[in-house]
Amino acid sequence: MPYITTSDGTEIYYTDQGSGQPILFSHGWPLSSDAWQVELKLFADAGYRTIAHDRRGHGRSSKTYEGNNMDQYARDLAELVEHLDLRDLIVVGHSTGGGEVVRYAAQHGKGRVVKVVTAGAVPPIMVRSADNPEGTPIEVFDGIRAGLLKDASQFYKDLSDSFFGANRPGADVSQGAKDDFWRQGMLVNLAAAYDCVKAFSETDQRDDLRAIDVPMLIAQGDDDQIVPVADAAEKSIQLVRNGTLKIYPGAPHGIYGAYREALDKDILAFISE
Repeated sequence: MPYITTSDGTEIYYTDQGSGQPILFSHGWPLSSDAWQVELKLFADAGYRTIAHDRRGHGRSSKTYEGNNMDQYARDLAELVEHLDLRDLIVVGHSTGGGEVVRYAAQHGKGRVVKVVTAGAVPPIMVRSADNPEGTPIEVFDGIRAGLLKDASQFYKDLSDSFFGANRPGADVSQGAKDDFWRQGMLVNLAAAYDCVKAFSETDQRDDLRAIDVPMLIAQGDDDQIVPVADAAEKSIQLVRNGTLKIYPGAPHGIYGAYREALDKDILAFISE
């Protein structure tokens, strides 16, 4: 399996498929590059080189105690991009991965990144504060941390319902999809999962969004129960210079089913322009 070792000694796993213009996919919390398996094949079949990594602490990468923050995630991504010498690069991020690719593009991607795509992404900033009164109360994130410490396995099982919108009337979400969410979550070491909650909820990325000067597609479901659309995509589009906003009626946070089909089609159209 391919790995790189970062400058601080962390091993980062990645998968690399196909050939052509590179697309780098960044996964959400608490998942791994496995969350992008459909896209890795679909986009490679469409003539692109598809790359996805396991964030530090997640999946097959080093089980890190330190460095579990958005700055370090972006630096890890920069080291992977430089190792593979990726140019004319498209970056795609879901949820926490959306924050990761936004910070990477803004602070490290000049001259390499040509397009940015986010789906259900955490920017601009999730937590409620005096200057973000529509945000999610800190008590919600404290509850996530408490759930991880009490019984992470059960917490991930419970979270999969709202992640995929399986708790909505008429939802058609397979047990397999929920089981795979749990499987990927159980690969994260507890310290990394715990610290990542702060990273995805409290990192202010308003300046990152303002700094992105390449075309950006900002996508999100309007029934996202994890990252509220009014405090995420609908605010992000107001901060970027060259953005396209796409809202999917009834779609959840997790990329699955009809939402996945529509989103992948729209991403392919956007990156081919």
